[in-house]
Amino acid sequence: MAQQMGNQPLIVLSEDSQRTSGKDAQSMNIQAGKAVAESVRTTLGPKGMDKMLVDSTGNVVVTNDGVTLLTEMDIDHPAADMIVEVAETQEDEVGDGTTSAVVVAGELLKRAEELLEQDIHATTLAQGYRQAAAEATKALEDVAIDVDEDDTEILRQIAATAMTGKGAENARDLLSELVVDAVRTVADEDGIDDENIAVEKVVGGAIENSELVEGVLISKDRVSENMPYFVEDANVAIVDGALEVKETEIDAEVNVTDPDQLQQFIEQEEAQLKEMVDQLVDVGADAVFVDKGIDDMAQHYLAQEGILAVRRVKNSDAKRIARATGATPVSNLDDITEDHLGFAGSVAQKEIAGDDHIFIEDVEDAKAVTLILRGGTEHVIDEVDRAIEDSIGVVRTTIEDGKVLAGGGAPEVGLSLALRDFADSVGGREQLAVEAFADALEVIPRTLAENAGLDPIDSLVELRSAHDGGDTAAGLDAYTGDTIDMEGEGVYEPLRIKTQALESATEAAVMLLRIDDVIAAGDLAVSDDDDDEEMPGGPGGGMGGMGGMGGGMGGMM
Repeated sequence: MAQQMGNQPLIVLSEDSQRTSGKDAQSMNIQAGKAVAESVRTTLGPKGMDKMLVDSTGNVVVTNDGVTLLTEMDIDHPAADMIVEVAETQEDEVGDGTTSAVVVAGELLKRAEELLEQDIHATTLAQGYRQAAAEATKALEDVAIDVDEDDTEILRQIAATAMTGKGAENARDLLSELVVDAVRTVADEDGIDDENIAVEKVVGGAIENSELVEGVLISKDRVSENMPYFVEDANVAIVDGALEVKETEIDAEVNVTDPDQLQQFIEQEEAQLKEMVDQLVDVGADAVFVDKGIDDMAQHYLAQEGILAVRRVKNSDAKRIARATGATPVSNLDDITEDHLGFAGSVAQKEIAGDDHIFIEDVEDAKAVTLILRGGTEHVIDEVDRAIEDSIGVVRTTIEDGKVLAGGGAPEVGLSLALRDFADSVGGREQLAVEAFADALEVIPRTLAENAGLDPIDSLVELRSAHDGGDTAAGLDAYTGDTIDMEGEGVYEPLRIKTQALESATEAAVMLLRIDDVIAAGDLAVSDDDDDEEMPGGPGGGMGGMGGMGGGMGGMM
């Protein structure tokens, strides 16, 4: 980049920098966004396929979860990263609908590209897209169905819908029941905190063997074999520190000249440890969970007193034990009183698939629960875990918002028709952008049909016809190819999945469209020498910045 000043050019950018301007910049960013959307499009819906990702160290991830795919892929194009952020926002806000959000963002860019070629200005497009998104959000709220948190059946159907098409599908009836029970149990007046639902993955058995522990399960065992395996009606103490001899605060060197002195030191240390254990015994503790280590001698004294102790308990586990039992963590045992103790009807060490775990159960008001996921292999359990995470998110969102929509592409077809009517009332060229937005939304039902091996045109025509006739819940049954009433079928999604997806996708698309200059410190485009070489899996020339993505996704798209 150089500016002519008299006879001397003024160099502003370094030689290594690369600049892409105007239509080229817009085109490059649109291609990047479309490539990201295309990479996850085949995973959408109940008949969506999975992807296998292999990283540089050989670790394998098999998934069809949109956000997992996009975060695991080696994407290094700045515009593509902005589309990945759409999925991450969707995951954080709602927990599901990540693929839909990215696919809509990609389609908005694709439709915009056609209008840009007709010399519609990017600012006009941005204005039209924003108007369409605002109108779409209103239209969705009008057709939303109210759900009460006591409506167990609908909550289970919502949980099951989030699992459909993922590894958990075979056991979704059982798992959706467990998810709803878990979310309801941890709900309190402050709302629902997902962190109070722990998921413990255990390889071995089948998915159907999964169960919900109303309490806490931690992957630990008791510190000494001499301690009891099981404590009934246990008073639970949580120590935020160590049951070890206190270190001096300054470095000190002690010279021992007499064996008796050494014996005195040892006896003094033992007395200190005995005093710690006595403090726990005096308040009536039966089970002790310690944040740091437990000295061997302290273990001996605890075992003598019949106390079950666990060391190096993770902070998150300690919080959940405190929440489940009502215990208050103490950092100094001198301060411990009976009021600090919690209660559990049962604290026991049990074996699951060959590994020891500590179960803290039969608590009075279980505000923390543990979902034990079983499965034949690690990859299976990991994918079930991702499905469960999505499912917990949608049930939480539904209980918080109390509004759901029919699924199966029904909201998108309804919105598409509503936006075409709305476009007539929009003046100027923005009308074209609103119509483009309406067309873009149809990518969801179209992709659902394609992934199910159906004819997307026939399916869309049927869906439009049903919605024209006033059936706002008409969606596509991917298994039979029929247009059916999704509400009657029990296929629901939280309203926030759609509103958040529309909002994020629109914002990302608009931001990319408004960029007319990309100035990169290093290489961003493929050099002319590379143009003839085909990038494996990635987009073609002019998009070398996604070479990392191309390589990481070879043979995957």
